[in-house]
Amino acid sequence: MTKELKRLSLILVLMFFALFGATSWIQVIQAQTLAEHPDNRRTLYDSFEVQRGSIIAGDQVIASSVPTDDLYSWQRQYTDAPMWAPVTGFINPVLRNATGLERAMNSELSGTANSQFLSRIDQIITGQPPRGSNVLTTLDPELQRIAYDALGSYTGAVVALDPKTGRVLAMVTSPSYDTNLLAQHDTAAVNNTYAELEDAAVNPLWNRTIEGSLNPPASTFKLVLVSAALSSGKFTPESTFDNPSSWVLPGTSTAIHNFDGGTCGPGEKASIATALRLSCNIPMAQLAVALGQDAIRAEAEKYGFNSSFEIPLLTTASVYPTKSLSEDEVASTGFGQGDVIATPLQMAMVAAGIANDGVVMNPRMVDRVVAPDLTVQQTFESTEFGRALSAQDAETMTSLMIANVRDGVASGARIEGVDVAGKTGTAEHGPSDPYTLWFTGFAPAEDPEVVVAVMIEDGGGLGQQGTSNGIAAPIAKRVMEAVLSR
Repeated sequence: MTKELKRLSLILVLMFFALFGATSWIQVIQAQTLAEHPDNRRTLYDSFEVQRGSIIAGDQVIASSVPTDDLYSWQRQYTDAPMWAPVTGFINPVLRNATGLERAMNSELSGTANSQFLSRIDQIITGQPPRGSNVLTTLDPELQRIAYDALGSYTGAVVALDPKTGRVLAMVTSPSYDTNLLAQHDTAAVNNTYAELEDAAVNPLWNRTIEGSLNPPASTFKLVLVSAALSSGKFTPESTFDNPSSWVLPGTSTAIHNFDGGTCGPGEKASIATALRLSCNIPMAQLAVALGQDAIRAEAEKYGFNSSFEIPLLTTASVYPTKSLSEDEVASTGFGQGDVIATPLQMAMVAAGIANDGVVMNPRMVDRVVAPDLTVQQTFESTEFGRALSAQDAETMTSLMIANVRDGVASGARIEGVDVAGKTGTAEHGPSDPYTLWFTGFAPAEDPEVVVAVMIEDGGGLGQQGTSNGIAAPIAKRVMEAVLSR
């Protein structure tokens, strides 16, 4: 054999091994990543050739597959569709789209995840038709119903967490939509429905608990500010600030006021404790300037601000500004205005961190993936995001939040015989625009079982007459009562 032929043979052998290695890498190592890639439409189509697994909350199947006589073989069917829409989402080959858990857990539901490799082999050997696995969520169907009914026709969202584990217990949003209408295989009907939803003045497709057009958290952010103050070691709840009825923001001619236009209680000075209990803006603005942007941002990030979470739904990051702010801008962030924006999930995480002795848990909404034969294929554990404040400071924060509900501006969340810890917030927008109403809190305060965050847009339909204590706090109360009454 000539040298040229030997060289050519060697090249061909090397090319064969390179091709073999590349295909093996793609088919084995990168299989999961490629299957989960949002632009991989083949995976979406393939998922309709098998009977997808069910999505389950408690003892209720909230999404399942039913056989069809069209080319897609199976169609998704949703129970109490509008109530569960922010959880399940929908999947449809007509739209070439999937949302919610249908998208986030598509590999598991369609049986193509790495954890289901042995199941796929078993199905091939035994001649069984391929099937996806079931996804068992953390959601409590009874609590979901109560939160959904309590939210009613308001535009907004409610989210409930277990503060010790981060498990999402309820997730509702309004307005919602019927996911069954987007799961059907009638192309014209689905496209028309989707277009109507997209064109709606208030987007029903948004899961307002974790995404959408985020709102300023208003006075609920004062929890982060006071947490930063305590963590600094420079301030206590008894630390005081000047108590005028009007205060000019540093370096400007712009005056700010407390919500009622008066001083923060009697006297020339107002303590941090009083300012939090009465939700006063002026002392908190002064405290923000004293702390500075870096300290506030660092504390906010300990609670999850500027981070996105996969729960496994991908959340929009809540924001405390990273750009350099002037003193007047820092002052505005002290009462949750300016460039501070947040999701209800984020404000639930703030309350949950305080409730859990200062430790913030990563939120999650899936417990297990279970095969059709009930074999547990994957288990999701609770994990810590990090410590936001010391256990002692968390105890102090809890006592301040109890005062907010017991004899402060969050009285709408009171529950007879139970100490509730909470904080309201009223976010202002344009001069005549409706307020956004907030509440976040937990109960029972001494051994928290549930954290609830409520966000109501458009002033609850009352413009600037709607109040967080009159609308948001009572919704949270109903959810907390449902847990405590068990």
